Parts: sequence; C-alpha cells; structure tokens
Amino acid sequence: MKILVTGGAGFIGSNIVDVYIVAGHEVAIIDNLTTGKKENLNPQAKFYEIDIRDREKIFATIKEFSPDAINHHAAQIDVRKSVTDPVYNAEVNEIGTLNILDAAVVAKVKKVIFASTGGAIYGEVGKKGGADESHPQEPIVPYAVTKRTAELYLHSYHVNHGLNYTVLRYGNVYGPRQDPLGEAGVIAIFCGKMLKGEVPTIYGDGNQLRDYVYVGDVAAANLLVLDKGENRIFNIGTGKGVSVNELFACLKELLGFGKDVLYAPARTGELFRSVLNAKKIKKELGWKARNSIKKGLKLTLRWYKQ
Repeated sequence: MKILVTGGAGFIGSNIVDVYIVAGHEVAIIDNLTTGKKENLNPQAKFYEIDIRDREKIFATIKEFSPDAINHHAAQIDVRKSVTDPVYNAEVNEIGTLNILDAAVVAKVKKVIFASTGGAIYGEVGKKGGADESHPQEPIVPYAVTKRTAELYLHSYHVNHGLNYTVLRYGNVYGPRQDPLGEAGVIAIFCGKMLKGEVPTIYGDGNQLRDYVYVGDVAAANLLVLDKGENRIFNIGTGKGVSVNELFACLKELLGFGKDVLYAPARTGELFRSVLNAKKIKKELGWKARNSIKKGLKLTLRWYKQ
C-alpha cells in the first residue's frame, strides 16, 4: 500500500512511518519541520518539506504520490500556544486539514487516518474506568476544539464524498523521539532533567491522573486501522490512570536517582483526571496497549541514554 504520513518527521508520526515501512508499505512524508526533525526521517520514505497550509503544494504532492491512504498527524500541538494564538492554531489544524481532505478527494484516496486527542476532548473525567467514545465532549482549549472540528469534517467528507476515515483519540503518548524541550509531555521533561542530574518540578500535589500510552502501541494501532475500523472513532489508551507522583517514583527507581522532586503551585486550567476507556478498539479490532508504564519507561530511558 502507498501511504502518505503528514507530520512524519515528528515524534509520533516518525514512529508510525517506521512501522509502516517494516510492514512493507511504500511511504511518503509531508512535514514543514516546525517541530519535526530531519533526524527522525526514515531514509526509505520519500520526503516533501511542505506546510499543510500551502494548498497548491498539498494538491500537487498528493496528486504526484497518489497514496491509497493518508495518515494525518501534522498539527499545531502546543496547547498553550492554541490559547494565546487561536487563529494560527485554526489555520494549521482546520484549514490545513481541509487542504488534505480536499486533495484526498481529488486524488481518489481511499482512506484518511486522523490523530485526535482523548484527554483534551473529554475534559475532566470522573467516570470510573475512564471516558469511552460516547463520553460528553468538553473541549476547552482551542487545540481540542480544532481536533473535534476536524473529526466532524471527516464525517462530512465521508457522507458527501465517500472518503473513508478512522479517528484515533490518543491518551498521553510518550516514548522515543519525544522532545524534552518546549511543549513536551511530562515523561520527556522528567527523563531529560533526571538523566542530567537535575531535579524535576511537579505542579500541584502530583496526584493528577493521566493515561500514559507508549508510542510503540500507538504505532501498532495505526498499522491495524489501515484496512479496518472504517468510519469509526477509537480511544487509544491503557485505561489506567497513573499519577505524576507515581511517574517520578518509577523513574527514580529505574535511574537510581538520589534527589527528591520539587513541588510548585498547580497550573490554572489543568485537568485533574484524564483516563481513557479503550475497550471499543479491543472488542472490534483486537488492539490493546501491550506495554506497562514501567516497561515503556525502560524503553524510553534506553533511547534517551543512547
């Protein structure tokens, strides 16, 4: 199969590209290298350095490569930036996505796989066992609003143009290639600091719960839905909440880190409990997260050390 991966030089996208290539697929990457990195590019994939807002180039590239499927991971991912500059956020995440969808229709692409967000779409999750796909959606930050909007566009394009899709709503993805600087996940930040002997900071009391899912498991889900899960939305998570305090304790043990964490006041607007129920994809497609938090952290630390 010929697959185009947008954002394929990024943390999650590059891991997916690798899995596709190992499985024998022909892959091309679109990335403007704003947050993606050249060193993440798989040498066996064709690379186009393009911004998804550039409609003319997107149309020309998708026509030239003529993919069977598009895996759309290119996005403005900085939650804080989405609040301070919602227009830019919408230009990338909505207009950019519409460019991809319009070009896909013209090029007769069979399917689009879309990377959405579980944590930011559902808001505070008090439900035992986590939020399933029917949980009320309460996207507060513009980042989450644009991800939900893109999901609705996918449904619209399926109804009006026959374009098939699968939406994957991710928990907190972590693992190799996640940048410990900038808008990074807490695991990448902690690993980056602790490997340098620096003390990390926990904002709030550290009891906030998140559904941390290893990037290798996420990539496996993206491989699985290439020809399954048509026009469906699936949560991608472990179904287990891990606190920030537990994360630090696990990393401290794995690294033999001798210092205690620093605590600072909680950040305004931060969710306390964000856990996903991923039983739907397990029941329908047989996917489940294979890596426990401890195993995933070991694999992540090994990569950071290298």
